Amino acid sequence: MPVNLEKVQSSAPGLVDLYKAAKVNLSKHGLDAERAAVYLVLDRSGSMRRYYKDGTVQHLAEQALALAANLDDDGVVPVIFFDTVAHPPVDVGLTDYEGRVNREHKRLKHMGTTNYAAAMQRVIDHYAASGATDPAFVIFQTDGSPNSRSAAERILCDAAKLPIFWQFVGFGDDEFTFLRKLDELAVPQKRAVDNAGFVEAGQDPRAIGDAEFYGRLMGEFPQWLAVARAEGIVG
Repeated sequence: MPVNLEKVQSSAPGLVDLYKAAKVNLSKHGLDAERAAVYLVLDRSGSMRRYYKDGTVQHLAEQALALAANLDDDGVVPVIFFDTVAHPPVDVGLTDYEGRVNREHKRLKHMGTTNYAAAMQRVIDHYAASGATDPAFVIFQTDGSPNSRSAAERILCDAAKLPIFWQFVGFGDDEFTFLRKLDELAVPQKRAVDNAGFVEAGQDPRAIGDAEFYGRLMGEFPQWLAVARAEGIVG
């Protein structure tokens, strides 16, 4: 069962409005009864510095946590920070989310490059080890292209056979040519099913209202669920 409103009100009152916005959006997409493990992957390449400093990345984490409270039974989001490497996941929950992103970011110190492939593999490994029976919904945030496009594309295509949906979110003014390519990779020539979506959040992601943002996040997830079930990828 998802986390109920009363628990959110008592343990994370600052997330109540986000929780309600996520709930309304899931209902609009016919996802009221769906369960999924929500993951958050965060880019900490050098160009991301301002988005950590101004609280934009923290807000994304709060949006992800409120979504997880509606979709997952424990309301905990495994967060994977990545730069030149992918760092071990840290669990962020309703009682310890405030300021958590910057604390973890500062703990990791040096900001590096943009290794999508390592971050994606971390998600896949964590999901496999978790023993989860529900699918995974991965919010994968970045502000640019990866170190190795071929490695990232290969992992995404291989992962199309897994019950994992990748929702890429682009911060900043990059053209995101590569993420658009991932979003549109051919099926079945390149991958078993369309297992990715892309949201361009622009230079000021917080200018997007929470309700609109959740709408964009859920743009392709329902269709993926239907196709993945038909193909036996999701139970």
